[in-house]
Amino acid sequence: MSATLLSANKTVFKCLAALSSRGLSVGAASLQGSGHVKGRSCLTLKDFSSEEIKRLLWVSGDLKHRIKHEKQHLPLLQGKSIAMIFEKRSTRTRMSTETGFALLGGHPCFLTSQDIHLGVNESSTDTARVLSGLCDIVLARVYSHSTLEELEKEASIPIINGLSELYHPIQILADFLTLQHGTQLVLTSDPMEAAHGSNVLVTDTWVSMGQEEEKKKRLKDFKGYQITMQTGSVAKPDWSFLHCLPRKMEEVDDEVFYSSRSLVFPEAENRKWTIMGLMVSLLTDYAPQTPMPKF
Repeated sequence: MSATLLSANKTVFKCLAALSSRGLSVGAASLQGSGHVKGRSCLTLKDFSSEEIKRLLWVSGDLKHRIKHEKQHLPLLQGKSIAMIFEKRSTRTRMSTETGFALLGGHPCFLTSQDIHLGVNESSTDTARVLSGLCDIVLARVYSHSTLEELEKEASIPIINGLSELYHPIQILADFLTLQHGTQLVLTSDPMEAAHGSNVLVTDTWVSMGQEEEKKKRLKDFKGYQITMQTGSVAKPDWSFLHCLPRKMEEVDDEVFYSSRSLVFPEAENRKWTIMGLMVSLLTDYAPQTPMPKF
């Protein structure tokens, strides 16, 4: 499978490229007993092997099947708590983390920049040490990736990157759970060349939070990159479309966005299952009960 990324934000491409270079598209041998990541942090997927990433996806799909489809009650995180630190606004990441952690029996605590002294009245070092004694895991959405690195350095509990200016690992896990195929990447400045022969067309937000002052320039620079049915006309006949949201009309038109080719809303839902899979993997020795999928 090939995926074309038409994006002004290179965060997603960096994560996808890292996975592609690690051979995620290669069929895995049995992951029974391998790929465990308990106790580790997740700042970028570059920190994990392809086997570990495959296991994260396996656990995520397993939880989705058992909880959503089989209606099983799995209090895997009972008695545990998560600190959710958000310097930026969030819909999908906050809801996915908060509802997912609660669904697994845990207690989510939401903290904005108004609620916490991170890097202002209290150093990231001290905050990391305090939170390590108060909760079991931290998910942070920050403006600067260095904040995550400082938290991870001093914390004795796992730290999850909920989005920084460099990486968005939980989004990439959701993308792969949605596609469930190996992916070959193409990055080019020609939209039609990029779309040629692709199975999946992916675009992203052109103006992310914190880039509002660059909006005028970005809209000018990326004029012509909107994904339309014409863009898809040179892709594979069964091509699909992904967007991490929120979406603006200049990035993709309504005809594509609301078409049967669009996997945008299943992709958004899968954010919840992959965050749940990641949290369970970092905090427990959970073993999937469903057969390992073919990657």
